Amino acid sequence: MKNNVTEFILLGLTQDPVKKKIVFVIFLLFYTATMFGNLLIILTIKISPTLGSPMYFFLTYLSFADFCFSSATAPKLIVDNLSNKQTVSFDECMMQVFAIHFFGCMEVLILILMACDRYVAICKPLHYTVIMNPKVCEILVISACVVSFLHANTQVFLVLRLPFCGPNVIDHYCCDLEPLLKLACTDTYVISILVIFSSGAVCMVTFAILMTSYTIILYSLRNHSAEGRRKALSTCTSHIIVVIIFYVPCIFIYTRPPITFPVDKMVSVFYTIGTPLLNPLIYTLRNAEVKTAMGKLWSYRVSSHGK
Repeated sequence: MKNNVTEFILLGLTQDPVKKKIVFVIFLLFYTATMFGNLLIILTIKISPTLGSPMYFFLTYLSFADFCFSSATAPKLIVDNLSNKQTVSFDECMMQVFAIHFFGCMEVLILILMACDRYVAICKPLHYTVIMNPKVCEILVISACVVSFLHANTQVFLVLRLPFCGPNVIDHYCCDLEPLLKLACTDTYVISILVIFSSGAVCMVTFAILMTSYTIILYSLRNHSAEGRRKALSTCTSHIIVVIIFYVPCIFIYTRPPITFPVDKMVSVFYTIGTPLLNPLIYTLRNAEVKTAMGKLWSYRVSSHGK
């Protein structure tokens, strides 16, 4: 069937003019804070000589993924709340689908690499520097990018197989698989199963891996000193909080049949915009080394400005 749709209309979070202005202000503040927080973490880790361990190497890429993941949806949402016509071209829509799934998958895989790093550091401390050497860390990040690229291309390929002949109104604030499936002019049962199998399986399998790894890590802490347990628990707790706040919404969205619930938009907002905002707060407020490095960076900037 021929594809007659060249653009889509996004209904956004609301159609009320007053509420749209409120949404604009709120998400402009959220996105600005997200950019500032994640860029600050990247800058701090790159400059500070005390944050050279693999954990902070991976945290740099997690912040980069958060920054890009939020940028895939937030700017369009913000601009649309000032516009009377909230449209997106077909090509732009496919680019947004790719970006959401590329950076979303990248974040998932970086979280797994961070869990592996903590496992080696806590359970095999004598072999840590050998196993998690800089070359290995670089290869792991490159591998995560390759897998993310393949996953995102798979999602776009599934959408491109669908014919769109009208209507072209998406009851969402961004282009994603579930709202696009509803607009297709064909039976989408098989595609829906493939989406659940790909995105849903990625969420469930990686979540299970992460929870299992952290269970093993926490169990192994019984053999450590009180100070060692305190420091390891502080780091692992931060990671577990990040995993839960990212995965719970993702699992809710991608592991069920294409059924619409009233809370779907807000759940999507939470993991596409909320989580990238919360991650920098969690990793800075609960990490003494990062807070110390940021304090030194700020002190150096103030003293340099004073001179």
